[in-house]
Amino acid sequence: MTQQTPSDLAFTHAPIGLVILENRIIKSANALFAEVFGGTPDSYVDSPLEALYPSREDYERIGARGLEAMRSTGRYADERVMRRRDGTLFWCRVRGQSLTPDAPFKRGVWSFADLSQERPLVALTTREREVAILTCRGLTSKEIGRELGLSYRTIEVYRARLQEKFRARKLAELVAKLSGMPL
Repeated sequence: MTQQTPSDLAFTHAPIGLVILENRIIKSANALFAEVFGGTPDSYVDSPLEALYPSREDYERIGARGLEAMRSTGRYADERVMRRRDGTLFWCRVRGQSLTPDAPFKRGVWSFADLSQERPLVALTTREREVAILTCRGLTSKEIGRELGLSYRTIEVYRARLQEKFRARKLAELVAKLSGMPL
């Protein structure tokens, strides 16, 4: 049996799900990542990250947003809905650090934290999910509208739907529920 280095031990037993990605393909996964998504760490080697997204559209849209951010800072972070191997959807906090700044997706370290306990999943459309995520980032309706190419009035309609679905009376209450903050 080969003795693990402290770095190997830290990666393998980190208290958060970790993966090494190359061009959005999983090259290594730790134990908690496999526990969160299902399977074993070895079962993810050479698997496309796309399989863990709710849809191909989500994979492409979030990837484009992440790539843009990583080109300027080398880092990306968001909270999004992901798919476990058994098909169930859940909220996940995702953080990434590129190891190749000139080509951000070429190689990087990413963390995945299951937010299921703090943020139960409510059935949302793709657009509602986008508006919810951007609302949690503190963007105004006008800012969200600009980012999504929609009018601020349309964003207000989506926010009203979200408030109804989450049984929130005010925007602040909706943000608290979306972000998993105790009320």
